[in-house]
Amino acid sequence: MTRRAHLLIVAAACVVPRVCVLVFERGKVLSEYTEKSDDFASTFVASGTYGFIPGEPSAWTQPLYGFFLIPLYEVFGRAWGAVGVAQILVALATALLVYAIGRRAISPAAGLVGAVVATLHPYLVWHDVHVNREVLDTFLAAALVLLTLKLADRPGLPVALATGAVTGLAILGNSRLIGIPIVLGAYLAWRLGWTKATAFAFAALAAAAVVTIAPWAIRNQVQVGCVAITTDSKALWKANNPETYDVLARGGWIDEVPNLPGSPPTPEMAFGAYVENGELISVDECAQMRFYQDLVLEFWREHPGEKARLAAQATGMYWGPRGTQAQGRPGAGTWLDTARDWALPLYMLALYAGAAVGIWRLPRRFVVLAVGLLAYQTLAAMVFAGATRYRAPWDFLLALLAAGALTDLVRRRGRAE
Repeated sequence: MTRRAHLLIVAAACVVPRVCVLVFERGKVLSEYTEKSDDFASTFVASGTYGFIPGEPSAWTQPLYGFFLIPLYEVFGRAWGAVGVAQILVALATALLVYAIGRRAISPAAGLVGAVVATLHPYLVWHDVHVNREVLDTFLAAALVLLTLKLADRPGLPVALATGAVTGLAILGNSRLIGIPIVLGAYLAWRLGWTKATAFAFAALAAAAVVTIAPWAIRNQVQVGCVAITTDSKALWKANNPETYDVLARGGWIDEVPNLPGSPPTPEMAFGAYVENGELISVDECAQMRFYQDLVLEFWREHPGEKARLAAQATGMYWGPRGTQAQGRPGAGTWLDTARDWALPLYMLALYAGAAVGIWRLPRRFVVLAVGLLAYQTLAAMVFAGATRYRAPWDFLLALLAAGALTDLVRRRGRAE
């Protein structure tokens, strides 16, 4: 089969099911399951303020997805069709990147199978057309892997700068990736040896990442009062306190962890009051950021056993094939729970089994990068919290490992016959 035929198959596998879900869910795309970035983008289009409330700049969320929504809302209005189509196009670009990764690192056949399997991920097919930032996380993860492979194959300044810029964008989309340059540096050192060329490539990568992040961090210093990617360290505290384990164990999510008595209102609380009665509540985001960071460090220091228990729980939730089962999740009690209970587990168990074989059969240059990135994501879950939404953007690595194992098996059998 030609490369063009491969691309057409991948494109069809990506676009057709997502268009069907978009049409079916059109009434819910913007009315349910939305997140803070949607509020930030709407406020910016209406007032020019990037935050919850006009005239009150905020950094209470990672900025990238909001920046993605702003031009859509500005040009097309806040319309389900515009958001859905734009995100399907991002998903299509992701699928093509996954194909390119598989073709480069394994084989054309593995690229085709891996891209089709990855783009048919039950979790992503549904979530990619709804308002959620994971659609960008997945795209940037795939771009990051492809660029890193290219950089390791042929170190050069343009590719190093591009890899760094994508790394910076990925961090702006998900602050949990703040340590990912270390993983990339270690991989480059393993592939190339710690030479001057490797050091130069890593320095260029790191510099490009910093330059990409810097405008947002400087904006926060000027408009919010502190250098930060996000000031919402309360989310980290909600995942790291004595109440967390029991909340998650009974099927809740960290948002259900009780507030500290007497704690100041968060920007989200202030936004709720503003929407309800027009009341403006003063919020010091930077003070809250430092306050909750100190509480997290104190919890780790004073309760290492409980933190270890939380880390084990987070790992189980992160890698659980059924998907995160939390009360209040999108579609709880509906057909979506059936999908979580059957379609997603069957898909993930097959993926895990295939990837386990692929780890031992595929080229080391890809396996080491894939395992390193997956290990980092697991560590991030142990530090913060585990959920399907955090793992799903990286499941294409499992799909490629499984596809490589499958195509290798088919090839070996063909030779034997």
